[in-house]
Amino acid sequence: MAKSTGTGKVAFVLGGGGILGAHEVGMLQALDEAAIRPDLIVGTSIGAINGVFAAAYPKGVGRLAELWRTRGVMSVFDGNLVSRIGTILRSGTHVQGNDGLAELLGELLPVERIEELEVPFQCVAASVEKASAHWFCEGPIIPAVLASCAVPGLLPPVTIDEEHFLDGGLVHSIPVGRAVALGAETVYVLHVGRIEQPLTPPRRPWQVATVAFEIARRHRFFEEMSALSPDVKVHVLPAGAEGPSPKGDLSPLRYRDASRIDVHIQRAYKASISYLESIA
Repeated sequence: MAKSTGTGKVAFVLGGGGILGAHEVGMLQALDEAAIRPDLIVGTSIGAINGVFAAAYPKGVGRLAELWRTRGVMSVFDGNLVSRIGTILRSGTHVQGNDGLAELLGELLPVERIEELEVPFQCVAASVEKASAHWFCEGPIIPAVLASCAVPGLLPPVTIDEEHFLDGGLVHSIPVGRAVALGAETVYVLHVGRIEQPLTPPRRPWQVATVAFEIARRHRFFEEMSALSPDVKVHVLPAGAEGPSPKGDLSPLRYRDASRIDVHIQRAYKASISYLESIA
């Protein structure tokens, strides 16, 4: 039987950020330990993967952590250099297929439709034709999450009802405003740690696009935060960042280093537990 899709007072908002999404797993563990439960979950990109799992298994964060530690979640990055070159030569647009991620979601999720999830859930993607945000609030889960995760150049655009979608981070990197618009009065922001890193002017050609994207992705989040009503309580959980990246390095290659997944989980867990204890 489908669960209620009515939104509640407490929302978890999960942002995008590739493999750094492991930080969000540590934050979910801290929230679970503090017995804080969401009435609504909204997610973007990797936050859509973590978020839909949390919506399907509200008490299954340990399983999600194990999935990350065994690199199951990062099947999106599978494939060697030769296969990726072959993929981009055939497609002309992306280096990685999304079949592995679709298969993973199909195996792990207990239901097929968004409205059947245990906790009300929404994820966002960027519509190519409409050049706007599209929120998936009902319908099949897998294509919606794939659309939200369709990183330009890495993964293929996702076609749904003859409309093409790219990564939700292009329009909502950390969609606090959506949660508030849906009636949330207390919001817990789960992110990948980038907003804790200061930006510096690019020093190398490859840093120019990355810094420009960071400005764009952070701008909307900070703008929405500044416009919030004083009646809304927002808790931005800390990722426990180790300090600024060397020379402002925000290279996407660094974000694909799977060797530090457990470090990200543990660091965010410890920092978030400390924060939640301080506000209890």
